Amino acid sequence: MSRLHLPLNGLRAFEAAARHLSFTRAGLELSVTQAAVSHQVKGLEARLGVTLFRRLPRGLALTDEGQALLPALREAFDRLGQAVERFEGGRMREVLAVGAVGTFAVGWLMPRLERFAAEHPFVDLRLSTNNNRVDLAGEGLDCAIRFGDGAWHGTEALRLMAAPLTVLCAPAVAERLARPADLKGEVLLRSYRADDWPAWFAAAGEACPTLRGPVFDSSFVMAEAAAQGAGAALVPAAMFERDLASGRLVRPFAVESGRGAYWLTWLKSRPSSPALDAFGAWLAAEAQACI
Repeated sequence: MSRLHLPLNGLRAFEAAARHLSFTRAGLELSVTQAAVSHQVKGLEARLGVTLFRRLPRGLALTDEGQALLPALREAFDRLGQAVERFEGGRMREVLAVGAVGTFAVGWLMPRLERFAAEHPFVDLRLSTNNNRVDLAGEGLDCAIRFGDGAWHGTEALRLMAAPLTVLCAPAVAERLARPADLKGEVLLRSYRADDWPAWFAAAGEACPTLRGPVFDSSFVMAEAAAQGAGAALVPAAMFERDLASGRLVRPFAVESGRGAYWLTWLKSRPSSPALDAFGAWLAAEAQACI
């Protein structure tokens, strides 16, 4: 059977009638008469050589053939609808799947996404978050924003911004901290990077104490624990500007340790695209504006 000769009006009429089990209600949905829906369905049945509905005194019932056709037809219409929705302003919208470390996504990216959408309406951005461990190919991502040194095997990396680590804590904890050495009497919340605290104490000119605080896989969660008084967190202050402005978190010392930066990364094997190019250029411009 040639797909070029499928009666699309009949398929649409059948799908609507199958949902409502009524030619009348299907006609109201499609803005045609009940008789028109019935005629289109009969034409489809004749084209397929099967009966799709049993006509009952009150309504309709799908035959086995109708029940077999309906899910495939619904999926086809859904996919067609999604494809049509990708056109906007005379240009097809391009899906861009982005992974981002959760701290960056919540603390920096999300407050700016509305601006990106307004400037690049053709990009249909799909954002997922992670704890800095990401498999671009396995997760079907076009790109990922990560924290580190920019050296990930098989990837290109665009440096966005430095992310030096500094101590943040709740106001009540900060009141007990007159100098960096006072931190040795506090719970030091840790990340999976074991050298963060030693590097910070070295920058402060102090010996690092024995570390026994809880370990977190997300700076965002660790900072939340600090805000609730669980201890002192070592995190990138630039990602917590709103908490600092509101007073939920306090920065007791100016000391920072430069442990890495945020990077936009994508597979070297991935061909470029207008959406990825636009997103990368926009990220770089926004990051530069923060310097």
